[in-house]
Amino acid sequence: GQNPLFPRILGHEAGGVVESVGKGVIDVQPGDHVLPIFTGECKECPHCLSEASNMCDLLRINTERGGMLHDGHTRFSKDGKPIYHFLGTSTFSKYTVVHVGQVAKINPEAPLDKVCVLSCEMSTGFGATVNVAKPKKGGFVAVFGLGAVGLAAAEGARVCEASRIIGIDLNPNRSEEAKKFGCTEFVNLKDHNKPIQE
Repeated sequence: GQNPLFPRILGHEAGGVVESVGKGVIDVQPGDHVLPIFTGECKECPHCLSEASNMCDLLRINTERGGMLHDGHTRFSKDGKPIYHFLGTSTFSKYTVVHVGQVAKINPEAPLDKVCVLSCEMSTGFGATVNVAKPKKGGFVAVFGLGAVGLAAAEGARVCEASRIIGIDLNPNRSEEAKKFGCTEFVNLKDHNKPIQE
């Protein structure tokens, strides 16, 4: 952010179990399994009510915010000094405090150590393809960078039935994994001395 705020608890991707809820919270209850989401949903603003956007007016990404929305104060401290929140999730901790709009309830049988990637990597890449790029059936798609987000984007293109999904990365070891997620071709930029579009 423009105004770094420290100390703070970083982290935005995880899985957890609700320990307690604040007054008026009805969407989740103690014992529920949840994934924290740093692009939350208030479920009331024009963005949340629209199918075209997920940039909630209340809970949109804000790297500057270091406290809770309700009162602006942090819920973390050490020796009486504040430790600030990060992206409304602060998941690099055993316990965290989040706005109810920043958790998604999941099936309690889903293994938290596996589904935690759904709270960012999978939803970001898959959603970018399916909800934003919206490739046409039979179309061509190029995915630059085949980390977790890129692989999820390729999977989204496969689900949209793109006929040609070109995975582009500098790491040749990602070729086989890319095929598992729908890439029909793999291009390593280091193998070419021309711009990739040529």
